[in-house]
Amino acid sequence: MRPRPAPRVPDQTVVVARAAFPKGSPAMSARDELADVFGDEQFAAAFGMRGAPAESPGALALVTVLQYVENLTDRQAGLMVARAIDWKYALGLELTDPGFDPSVLSKFRARLVEHGLERVVFDKMLGVLAAKGLVGAGGKQRTDSTHVASAVRDLNRLELAGESVRACLEALAAAAPDWLASVIDVSEWSTRYGARVDSWRLPSSATKRERLAGLYGSDALVLLRAIHAAPAPDWLRELPAVQVLATVLIQNYYIHTDARGREVIIRREPDKQGLPPAHHRVSSPYDTDARWAAKGEDLFWCGYKCATRRGYFRMEVKDHPFLRCRGGGVKLEAA
Repeated sequence: MRPRPAPRVPDQTVVVARAAFPKGSPAMSARDELADVFGDEQFAAAFGMRGAPAESPGALALVTVLQYVENLTDRQAGLMVARAIDWKYALGLELTDPGFDPSVLSKFRARLVEHGLERVVFDKMLGVLAAKGLVGAGGKQRTDSTHVASAVRDLNRLELAGESVRACLEALAAAAPDWLASVIDVSEWSTRYGARVDSWRLPSSATKRERLAGLYGSDALVLLRAIHAAPAPDWLRELPAVQVLATVLIQNYYIHTDARGREVIIRREPDKQGLPPAHHRVSSPYDTDARWAAKGEDLFWCGYKCATRRGYFRMEVKDHPFLRCRGGGVKLEAA
């Protein structure tokens, strides 16, 4: 690299640009207000002392900024350098200048990242804009949340209880089939949990549904006690499906002893035994991160919330095994 100051804008380029853009343009304003930001010297650490001369890194940095502002690809940005009058004004080029190959831009960005110089232009540009009074100190910013639906079925509390037992049985059948057959009545449990649990197959009567909810809770308790009993292998307790079942049981059922000394298991009621808050309550045995949430009076969903500011948001989705299990096993992707 041969550092040099920003070239003076040729007279003919000035005349044509002012005639074509009497009120100016973002590219021309960048030249007029930020010419000192795009010097070559600040990029010296990223270039060697030998070899063929490089394109001006200051000019490439300016093109990168304009490219971002107008949301252009490298090829489109290269074409703008070759044919856009206001871009030629910003770069101080003659009207007949053919520009450069667009592949230079990607190599320039890679060089900046490699040498840790990706913030140089931003920090300097921010300082110049602040000195000119064009930007002020940051103030309070309103945050919001964007709803993201999970890639699993929406389950009510009854479906969740039954499906959690079913998911645990499937995991145990794969991991320890002989042990499982020794602690449950295979034929009876197969009838109850052979097909996935959903409202289409559940009884319509409220009384029968309540009885079935108690049965799901009792089955979960029997299964968990067998897993934690002495004859059972210790490693069964570490299976994710077993831990999920234990969590669902604790969050949705209340176990107590009645006046006759009998153990009774009932579903928790919000106004009696209480329920955990929604942001702690498991909503699916296949995705332990999904939660039921509401926004306003009309929007309800099972999934996630992403913090947003001014309409932009970024989210990271963990790649965990629950998103690939049965019950809705498609990988979640951010839109």
